Amino acid sequence: MRSSETVEVHRKLVRDKIPDVILGNGDRPDWRQIVNDTEYLAALTAKLVEEAREVQEASPANRIHELADLFEVATALMTELEITEAELKYEADRKRAARGGFTQRIWLEQVELHNGG
Repeated sequence: MRSSETVEVHRKLVRDKIPDVILGNGDRPDWRQIVNDTEYLAALTAKLVEEAREVQEASPANRIHELADLFEVATALMTELEITEAELKYEADRKRAARGGFTQRIWLEQVELHNGG
């Protein structure tokens, strides 16, 4: 590495075409394909958390872009876990029927526990 070069360390899962984008910008990506299923699952779940944080921090104008990234990671995670859209929808519907959704905007502040004492 020449003294005028800098290195950005990422160590994270990225979209398939990102190495080509980096090359197109005149930079040199150092990457490898994850072949271990356990490592891939861990990388996907870490990416899911990363994308959820980005949704949380996004400006109103950028929320759709960040939600699209979150959706893409969730879709990849579903594929890896062999969960179909129908199965996910069924589970979401089941939970909504039993516990409700989020339409009433309920913020739970605290719960006073009655522990028999």
